[in-house]
Amino acid sequence: MQTTNSRLAALAVATLAGLIAANASAQQAQAAAAAPATQASEDIPRTLDGRPDFTGVWSNYAPPGGRGGGIGGGGGGRGRGGGGANMLTPLAQEKVDAYRAVTANTNHSPGAYCVGSGMPASMSGSGGYPMEILQNPRQINITYEAHKEIRRVYIGDHGYDPATIFHERNGFSVGRWEGDTLVVEVTHLTEQVDTSAPHSEEAKIVERYTLSVENGRRVITNEWTMTDPLFLTAPMTGTKRWSEMVGGRLLNYECSEPQWYDIVERLLAGETIGYQGE
Repeated sequence: MQTTNSRLAALAVATLAGLIAANASAQQAQAAAAAPATQASEDIPRTLDGRPDFTGVWSNYAPPGGRGGGIGGGGGGRGRGGGGANMLTPLAQEKVDAYRAVTANTNHSPGAYCVGSGMPASMSGSGGYPMEILQNPRQINITYEAHKEIRRVYIGDHGYDPATIFHERNGFSVGRWEGDTLVVEVTHLTEQVDTSAPHSEEAKIVERYTLSVENGRRVITNEWTMTDPLFLTAPMTGTKRWSEMVGGRLLNYECSEPQWYDIVERLLAGETIGYQGE
C-alpha cells in the first residue's frame, strides 16, 4: 500500500512539473509573439563599405500601444521649460530660473522666432517633424524639417582646427565606428537655458547610434550622455528612437512665411511699414 501511495505521489509531482513547464513555454511564446520582430545585426541594410545604412527619412518611433523615447535619466524626466533641478548646479539653476521668469506664460520661445532647438533637444525632441539622413564614408548629414536645422557629422579625421570652430546651438560633431555602432561626440556648443536640456559652452555630448529592423522597417536607436562641469552635477542621459518613413520626404519649412505674406497684404493695402528685421 505504501509503495502504491509513493508511486501516486511521484506521478502527481511529475504531472504538476509538466504543467508548470508547459505554462512557462506558453508564456514565453506569447511574449515573443507580442515583441517586435528584430533582425539580427548581420541582416541589417548596409552601405557599400559595409556600415549600417542610416540614409533615409525618419520619424518618431511609436511601438504598439506606446510612445517613442525622449529625454530621460537622472532623477526623472524633464519638460521644455527647463532641466531637472536635481541635476543642475546652482549657477545653471539661477540662469534657468531667470529665463523662465521672463518667458513663462508668454509666446516667447526659440521656435516662435524661427530658432532651432539645438543639441541635444534637436535629436531627442523634433516636435513630431521628420528628419533626413544622407550618409557617405566621410560625412553624415542630418536635416530636420523643423526650422531647416542641419547637422554635419564628420567621420574620422576631419582636418579642421578645433581652435577655429565657432560655437553653435548644434555644436560640432565628429563620429567614429565601433563595430556596428556609430559613436558621435558633440562639442563647441553655445550656452542654452531655453531648452529642455540646459547646458553651458563646456558641455560635451556622446551619442551612440545603432540600427535594427523591426517588422520589416528600419529603426534607429540613439543613446546619449551629456556632461557639463558648469551646469550639471551628474551626467544627463536619454534614449531616442526613430522609425523609417518608407517613401517619405521632407517638406520645405518656411518659419517666417506667414509673417511675410501678412506684410505684403498690408503694403498692398497702402500701409507704410518699416523694416521688420531689427
